[in-house]
Formats: sequence, structure tokens, C-alpha cells
Amino acid sequence: METGNQISELATAGNGKFLCVLGAGESGVGAAFLARKQGFKVFVSDFGQMNEKYKQQLQDWNIDFEENQHSEEIILQADEVVKSPGIPEKAPIVKKLKAKGIPVISEIEFAGRYTKAKMICITGSNGKTTTASLTYHLLKKAGLNVGLAGNIGKSFAYQVAAEKYDHFVLEISSFMLDDMYQFKADIAVLLNITPDHLDRYEYKMDNYADSKFRIIQNQTGADYLIYCADDEETVKGINKRKITAKKLPFSIQKKVEQGAYLSDDEIFILTDKGDLNMYINELALQGKHNIYNSMASGITAKVLELRNETIRESMGDFKNIEHRLEHAGNIAGISFINDSKATNVNSTWYALESMNTDVVLILGGVDKGNDYTMLKELVKQKVKAIVCLGKDNKRIHEAFEDDVEMIVNTFSAAEAVQMAYHLAKKGDTVLLSPACASFDLFKNYEDRGRQFKAAVKEL
Repeated sequence: METGNQISELATAGNGKFLCVLGAGESGVGAAFLARKQGFKVFVSDFGQMNEKYKQQLQDWNIDFEENQHSEEIILQADEVVKSPGIPEKAPIVKKLKAKGIPVISEIEFAGRYTKAKMICITGSNGKTTTASLTYHLLKKAGLNVGLAGNIGKSFAYQVAAEKYDHFVLEISSFMLDDMYQFKADIAVLLNITPDHLDRYEYKMDNYADSKFRIIQNQTGADYLIYCADDEETVKGINKRKITAKKLPFSIQKKVEQGAYLSDDEIFILTDKGDLNMYINELALQGKHNIYNSMASGITAKVLELRNETIRESMGDFKNIEHRLEHAGNIAGISFINDSKATNVNSTWYALESMNTDVVLILGGVDKGNDYTMLKELVKQKVKAIVCLGKDNKRIHEAFEDDVEMIVNTFSAAEAVQMAYHLAKKGDTVLLSPACASFDLFKNYEDRGRQFKAAVKEL
């Protein structure tokens, strides 16, 4: 890393545009690599400590960077800034950039300029990763030249720089969408809109919904919007917007003319590019929420004119992603399920809804202003005990003290697993589905899930 005057020369040396990247995670480092390849002068700035792997990559590519600070005298000279989705709009450096009129964009927006690949973009409060992974699996098995990126896998920008894909399946969060302007989805998939991350949206559901609906911006009549017709917020948002893309709804509650619907345990997919039907017991992913995810992926596959045999085969042999309702073991007749990726109440609702045994539920972590009301009915029906895993469990106790016989506090994955094992009996399920972020006791939800699985193995 260079310091002082050497760095400030970045903004003035040479003729190339000066791009600054804020946040040196997977997306930021990938954006820096692509920018360098496109002839930009590049500077990467991270307000926290950088991962050694990313430092090494930037050094290998001869890209200047800093950590534990934002040097405003450099950053505010940028022609354009690529911002990590984790940095909020109200961060001081972002406010200063906006005040100066310097464009602040996402890695997806930046990378989209440098590829002609078809974009299949998947967003929603829940099910994004599963649906993106399943869609990628379908396309890859059909022989398409396809990349998987966004909130999942290697950064989109890095893949645009290093590979030549014809299609990309992108898992896109609301934070990414907030900084996307010219980018266009050829196929936009909107799974659902339920309260999440409201702290970033002034605690207003409409603001969060508006963010999700940015997935359809710039779409034309040649493009597709695939959406859940059973999701109240999504339907409300569609009804108040002029949508030019072809609309393909999916529903398990009613028949649709085009899109997908469920009838007597059979899914029917109907599109202008062909139809498909298959029984839900043929699907690798079980549970009501996964019928929705499979419908969204199946419609996408038909729009791309994949063969029905390939779709059926892929839908049947797909292996679910790690930390999403992942089977973690069976000890003394007790099943252990790792759903650490459930970082909001709605995800935990889906997990509980798919359980057909008595449950010992492991809940807790960093509460993002959760409203636990929607879980109460399912907890009463299915949960015999709650094991809290977090530093502050007060709100969980308050929410469920009248609904379960026992709520206990634990402060490590090992302790939580031991306690849950003692509270469960043969035939029960121990479900880690925390409904909260993990940062109080763990590095991230993956760390939480892996510690849970390791603790199960130790029993």
C-alpha cells in the first residue's frame, strides 16, 4: 500500500478516469479488478480491517488501497465511486460524495456496463439464495454458459473481467438495488416482500418495497417479470406501477393464465415459450416455500426454452445450499437442522412451517427490530422449547413466554446444541433458525452454522 502524497497523485496522474471503491470485501475487490482491467485509475478504501486474502489480491494486481480509514482528500476527487452494499447511505463519506455530486453506484451497476450476457436477476426478502442456486443449476445442467454472482459466490465484477459468460444468474439484495440506475434485468424475479432491514429504510415498509421494485427499472416489452401472486406487498406494488415487461405470476392459491400454479400436488408452468407440469413429490426441495422457489426457477427455465426432461431432472437432483434448512445429523432419533441463514422472522416462519415433528427451536442474535408476532401461532403448534443463542435475549422471552413451557439462554453454539439435545426426545427436531443476525457471537451466519454443525458432531 502506498501512503501520503503518492496516493493523492492517483487522482491527478494520467488521463484515465479515477474510480474509488468503498469497502474491500468480495464485491469491492472484484470491482477494483474490473476497473483496473478497463483502464481506470483505482483506489480501494475500507473503514475497517481488511481480510488478508483481499489485501494480497490487490497487491498482486498493483492496486492501491487503505484500511481502517477513509482518506477524504483522495476519495472526494473520484470521478465515480463503487460502494459496498453494506455501507449505509447515511455514512459520512457517502453523504459528502452525494453533496459533491460524485456518482455512487453498486458493483452490479458498474460490472453490468462491461458484459452483454443475459441477466436473470433474483430478489426478495426470502428464498433468494435457494432460487438463484436452483436456477443456476437448471441452466448449467442444460448446457448454457452461465455464471452465478451477486450476493452469492465470486463477485459479478470479477467474473465479468475474468470470464465470458452468455448468461448470469444474480442474487440481488435491496442494498445493491439502491445503487443501481442503468442496469437492466432481462428476467427479473421478485419472490416476496416482507419486513427486513427496515432500519435502513426509515422503518417504512413502502421505502423497502420501492427498493425491491428497482429490479424492474429499465425493463422493456421484450423482458420478463416473474413474481409471487400470493404475496400481498408484491401485488400491491405491481398494481400501482406501469410495468412494460411480460408478467408471469406464480401461485399456490389460484390458477393463472400465464406463469405457474399448483393444482392437486401438481405444478403447471405456462409461458409463451412452452409449458411444463410436474408433481411436487418429484422436487428435491420440499416445503411450501420451496414450491414457490421451484416455480420461479421453472418459469425462468421455460422462458429460456430449456427442455422439459432437463428441467424435471434438475429440479429432482438439486442439493440445497449450506445453512438453509440443511440436515446436520441425527443423534438418538433426534434430527438437527441448520437454518443459520434465517436472519429474519419471515425466514424462521418458513422453516417452522415446513416442520412436521415437535421442535426445539434455537433463536436469537442481533435483533433488527424484529416483530415476532407472526411466529406465535406456529410456535404454539410446533415448538416445545426455545433455546436462545445471543447476548441479549430479552425480547424473545417477552414474545414467547406464554407460548412455550421452557425458554433458556445460551451463549455459544456448543452450549445451545447441548441444551437443545437434552430438551428434545426421539422423533423431535432441533432447528437452528435464529431470525436474527449473528454478529454478537459469530463472524457471520456461515460461522454460526458451521459451529452448530461441529457441535452436533461432538454429541
